[in-house]
Amino acid sequence: MTTEISDITSDQIAQGRRAHELDREHVFHSWQAQGPFNPMTILKTEGSYVWDGEGNKLIDLSSQLVNTNVGHQHPKVVAAIQEQAGKIATIAPQHVNDARSEAARLIASHTPGDLDKIFFTNGGADAVEHAVRMARLHTGKHKVLSAYRSYHGGTHLAVNITGDPRRFASDAGADGIVHFFPAYPYRSYFGAATEAEETERALKHLEDLIILEGAGNIAALILESIPGTAGIYVPPAGYMAGVRELTRKYGIVYIADEVMAGFGRSGEWFAVNHWDITPDLLTFAKGVNSGYVPLGGVAISQEIFETFRERVYPGGLTYSGHPLACAAAVATIKAMEDEDLVANAKRLGDEIIGPRLAQFKADHPSVGDVRGTGVFWAIELVVNRETREPLAAYGGSSPEMNQVIAAARAAGLLPFANFNRLHVVPAMNIPDEVLIEALDKLEQALLVADGFVK
Repeated sequence: MTTEISDITSDQIAQGRRAHELDREHVFHSWQAQGPFNPMTILKTEGSYVWDGEGNKLIDLSSQLVNTNVGHQHPKVVAAIQEQAGKIATIAPQHVNDARSEAARLIASHTPGDLDKIFFTNGGADAVEHAVRMARLHTGKHKVLSAYRSYHGGTHLAVNITGDPRRFASDAGADGIVHFFPAYPYRSYFGAATEAEETERALKHLEDLIILEGAGNIAALILESIPGTAGIYVPPAGYMAGVRELTRKYGIVYIADEVMAGFGRSGEWFAVNHWDITPDLLTFAKGVNSGYVPLGGVAISQEIFETFRERVYPGGLTYSGHPLACAAAVATIKAMEDEDLVANAKRLGDEIIGPRLAQFKADHPSVGDVRGTGVFWAIELVVNRETREPLAAYGGSSPEMNQVIAAARAAGLLPFANFNRLHVVPAMNIPDEVLIEALDKLEQALLVADGFVK
């Protein structure tokens, strides 16, 4: 174990062990079989580090659930929450409060095009739920198109919209959701040999689906601008513009899901900016306030806003625009502006992560593909590069993958892993030397993965 023991005290460790006991007695965890699950205790967080229940200091290469975009315990965000709690800790959403108004202004100042009206939610899943509701009411249509290999949230409709195996147990099959194959060059569903072929064939597939499903029945198409937990597969050139053109052609509301990719993670304020396109609705959460207090929302175009100018919008949440969450958003966005963190995320991807991951691919036979942008990258692990057989099957893990993850932890990392992938998703302000150290530690785990190559 190469982790570093910090100045965590024995009392803190004892408190952490008590917390773990209470957790196992009383807490029901998400996405887990409850019996065998043994969660890691966190005693402290700071910057790009977390300390586990035994006091080991780990570099957080996961940004938790890819949401602590400005790192842990950013002093400006912490201070803003504390100050807001001393003024108005909570207030009903029908009342104006300065934290919410300023958060909406700042968000609208960075959203593309005319997405200047902001509806606040508690997180990404209910942002998706409300975006779909708005689209259905705006169009008077019901069907929603969504890509396979996507994730849109854990609530009932959002998980049905989701295109990965997490939806299987709750798949209603009657919610008007139609899934299509995404553009995914590494594992092309269209037999494409080049990115140009992938774009052309994926767009033809999507247009055929629209025609066969009946454009007159389709309210919305929702697409992660860069899919997150589904694999951080950046769309090939021309694909996103083509999708946008199809939605315009057939009168379909285009919803950009920016819950994970938004607020600087991709090296742009929003990932759609990479392709200079403007959706009709844009969902956000996570990085909007670095996850310090739950917050999400929908940025709404003027056209869709006009639908509800005189017509009641039938939806809302008790904590919509919660002042503590909005104060955290204001401080986070201002910190991102003042510290030029979006440009820094791009620099980290261009100068450090991208080149190092390319070297990983050259040096390690277990690395089938690397891809990403900004501080948003994925490493696909395979047992055979020619067949692209994954180290863990789609929808699950494997003993081999578990050993790789354990090796990353032993080296002093808190990694983000999903199926056969390791994601490199640090904070936007991770110091260069810490990022380089983290990548050195990650390479130790790749040596373990290499041992499973056939």
